[in-house]
Amino acid sequence: MSSCGTSCHLLVFCFSTELSKQVSLMEVLKKEVRAMLIAAKAGLTPEQLEEQYMAMVCKPLPLRDLGFQSTLELVTQMPEVVRICSSKNGTLILKAIADDSTKGIARLVANQKMKTRKASKKTAMKANATFPTKNSKNPQSFQTLSARTPILPAAVKAELQDLLSSSPLLLTDLDKAFLSRFGRALQYRQYGFLSMFEVLRSMSDSIVIEQTKAGSLVVLRKYLASQIEQKEVHQGEAEEDEEDEVPQGEAEEDEVPQGEHQGSEQLPPTPEIPLDAVQDRSLCSLPPLKRRCLVGVIVEFIVSPSQFYIHICSKETSYKLQDLMLEMRHVYSHKVAADKYIMPESAVRPGQLCCVMVCNWWYRVIIHRVINDQEVEVFYADYGHLQIVQKSWLRFLKWHYLNLPAQAIPCSLAWVKPVEGRWSSAAVLLFKHLCRFKELVGVVDEYVDGVLYLFLCDTSTKDDVYFHSVLRDMGYADVCGENIPSQEFGELNPSALYVQPSGKQGNAGVVEPDLCLQQESQDEDSETATLKLGRAEL
Repeated sequence: MSSCGTSCHLLVFCFSTELSKQVSLMEVLKKEVRAMLIAAKAGLTPEQLEEQYMAMVCKPLPLRDLGFQSTLELVTQMPEVVRICSSKNGTLILKAIADDSTKGIARLVANQKMKTRKASKKTAMKANATFPTKNSKNPQSFQTLSARTPILPAAVKAELQDLLSSSPLLLTDLDKAFLSRFGRALQYRQYGFLSMFEVLRSMSDSIVIEQTKAGSLVVLRKYLASQIEQKEVHQGEAEEDEEDEVPQGEAEEDEVPQGEHQGSEQLPPTPEIPLDAVQDRSLCSLPPLKRRCLVGVIVEFIVSPSQFYIHICSKETSYKLQDLMLEMRHVYSHKVAADKYIMPESAVRPGQLCCVMVCNWWYRVIIHRVINDQEVEVFYADYGHLQIVQKSWLRFLKWHYLNLPAQAIPCSLAWVKPVEGRWSSAAVLLFKHLCRFKELVGVVDEYVDGVLYLFLCDTSTKDDVYFHSVLRDMGYADVCGENIPSQEFGELNPSALYVQPSGKQGNAGVVEPDLCLQQESQDEDSETATLKLGRAEL
């Protein structure tokens, strides 16, 4: 009897422990699901909830751990979190039920309007926009900023341009051609577009749609077509000489006196390194933005609200990066260049600037550490993330590709700190959803240890949505009115390690007017006071 009683007590204890784990897991999951659904103004289907949870948390919904067979069965057990609706076509849509701490955020997101679809060559920000100050009657809103169209990542734009570089394509054939060329479908809906036509219309500066008897024909604009034609002619003329088969930049070697070239070949231990290969140089950063500057940004890579990287939306930045990626793909895709710029083992060392091929595209990277004989960890200077790649994928970077400053800007959200010392997974998840595939307005506060602290605002809503306010109202952050040095960047900031401040190498220009809207101080003595948001808003 005693043995039986002990076994029963042990069974009850194990069951209680397992039940406690499930209850804790369910509570965490409720917060994550509510954050995801609040950030999705139109709601999500069960399938979309599964996909986005997997994309953000990097693991599937814990259905089995909680004893559920499907996502729909899971959400039916969250009546205080999820409202299940039915669309006109019968599709089930999941929407968030706001609690006391999130009703304000839910209202803001619910008021979001469809973004303007009209193509425009001008920036959406108006020149008379003002920075909120303590004396503002409504310190929580900017003056009117026009709504923006959805944004395609630079890599996807470059892929579409490359796809059309050979010949025009019918709109009806574009999806199949993209799948055949790149081995995956173009999932334009995840970027906020409703059709392929809208995608192409957003690229009206480089792509035009012509109506023909066969249907809508998608072609590159004439100036791009002429550039490609010139490259093809140049390549055809150079076929007789194998050393000149690589387009662009290779003529630089021909200008070197023959005696110097022979001398370099005799110098050990790197006789095969091309003269235009970057060996001991670094990329420069973009020029610093002025305080109180309003700038259009896209958040490219996120670790937390205290550690993320942005791209600036302007012709001087994102457009030039697209052109660079296209040119690098054309150059390094030739076998001569692929062999000529191979890096010897002696050059594969931490801090070396080079380029790497991933999925048939070339990116500028800096070697962060050597993992083993086959692998290295590299930092993507134009995107902000670290990744382990094969050594065989590396190539020397040509000098020509050193001119464009590193495009990724390390950032932290201004005036916030996590309530728990470290950002919770739910807070990071919400921040990622707020930023995902949107062009946002950034308000520059200051630089701290090379990290840009800025406020982020989604102006595509009826009421501007400030991300620091969202995190505060959700209970994930404290708004402290000052910028606390990022703990994450304090542990590792590759940009500070490998990217030189603007102008150190003389290859970085001045911030162009269309890169941001600079606001001049009316009273120099009161400049510091006007940089902070009103305490009433906080």
